[in-house]
Amino acid sequence: MPTVLVLSSLVAASRVGGGAQVAAVERMGVETVFIPTVIFGRHPGLGPPGGAATSQDILDGVIGGVEASGALANLDAMIAGYFATADQVAAGARLIDRVRVARPDVRIVVDPIMGDEGTGLYVRQEVAEAIARDLVPRADLITPNAWELARLSGRPVADSASALAAAKSFGAAALVSSIPLGEDIGVLLTSPDGDLLARHPCQADAPKGTGDLLTAVFVGHWLKSGSLSDALAAATADVAAMVAGRPADVRVAAL
Repeated sequence: MPTVLVLSSLVAASRVGGGAQVAAVERMGVETVFIPTVIFGRHPGLGPPGGAATSQDILDGVIGGVEASGALANLDAMIAGYFATADQVAAGARLIDRVRVARPDVRIVVDPIMGDEGTGLYVRQEVAEAIARDLVPRADLITPNAWELARLSGRPVADSASALAAAKSFGAAALVSSIPLGEDIGVLLTSPDGDLLARHPCQADAPKGTGDLLTAVFVGHWLKSGSLSDALAAATADVAAMVAGRPADVRVAAL
């Protein structure tokens, strides 16, 4: 079985963050190592979440224990997601470097969780800056939403063409979600193998956390199939169907 390390949030009563990612990929037959950066009761967008960030001492200790177990050498991928402090981001960067030493062919996926359209920045400014500075350059694949891509690139992202131009400004492959396409919503994949756009009808009442889920399911399909393009089609269809409660009309085309 492939194995993924997830470094992100644990949210007890909301299907978001690292906890939702672990559940999703384990259903796909992927083993996980989960290191929570926060323990919340519910999604912060719903009100006071309860809980708190994992203290730096505890986070560093858990990372050290995972490393001492020998688990880093068995990883096929690592997903770095939600961080509460810039110090946590720095710990994530150090962990990525250790993982690359232990498993040189590992796939490092950075989900630069920092904000969204209509909400704006929902992490501290210093956290967003640390993610851009310390994590994005270390990634093999980044998975921002359209708003995050615009912030990271300094370019407007309003459609598939502008999203493609912004995503191409990074050295890593990119999986960009929430691209507005009229009555559809798009997911863009840029990679050395080519650029693809998956699209499906918008779902007005889509729940929070679908970007987290898309990242995890994409990684699961990527590990199992070995193909970025196959992972795009499968992951987009899976997440769209989960949101709609029925099979979704997903179309994938080259750009």
